[in-house]
Amino acid sequence: MTIVPSVTKRHRVFLVDDHPLVREWLTSLIEQQADLTVCGQASDASSAMKEITRLQPDVTIVDLSLQGQTGLELIKQLQPLLVNPRVLVLSMHDEAFYAERALRAGALGYVMKREATSKVIEAIRQVLQGQLYISKTLATQLAGKFLSGGTNAKESPLAQLSDREMEVFALLGQGYETKRIADDLRLSPKTVQVYCGRIKDKLQLDNFTALIRAAVSWFEQEQRGS
Repeated sequence: MTIVPSVTKRHRVFLVDDHPLVREWLTSLIEQQADLTVCGQASDASSAMKEITRLQPDVTIVDLSLQGQTGLELIKQLQPLLVNPRVLVLSMHDEAFYAERALRAGALGYVMKREATSKVIEAIRQVLQGQLYISKTLATQLAGKFLSGGTNAKESPLAQLSDREMEVFALLGQGYETKRIADDLRLSPKTVQVYCGRIKDKLQLDNFTALIRAAVSWFEQEQRGS
């Protein structure tokens, strides 16, 4: 009798990142694994949504910083799909601020791009099993917040911004004008102005100039930390 060797099932991974070099690096890393393969990729949320719906991958790796619609919005849009993939966020943004937002949106894991490649693979496999993947530091932070009744004295003032307000704030930090922000987020300029007013009030800033200054300063710090 001929014995047929068992073949390891390769779980299908879809990549969403607007940097071609990052997608190339991830593809190379993933294809080296006997149990993983890349089934597709996209550079923006709109293309990703169409391809994910068509290909139905087992897991999707999403960057939060995408041109136009953000990775956070993409994660939310994936949740109602009949066959929605498990989502792992791979981002340059500090997990202390963004990870909780990503998890609330529907992601199962969060890894920063500066982590070792072994951590990325470990995270993919854990998320594939339906298990949460976050760093020990973040787990401690979230536990402390839960035990203190949902508040954290060390939490950034930006934590009080909604996801949409945070998107507007981030685009302001990149030097985008109101019309450009409106076009990218598919909002009216008037709605963007309303969000700017809310952000200004929540951060207790005196005027629009102070808001722009704060946004640019925050964005520059984010870039230095990436």
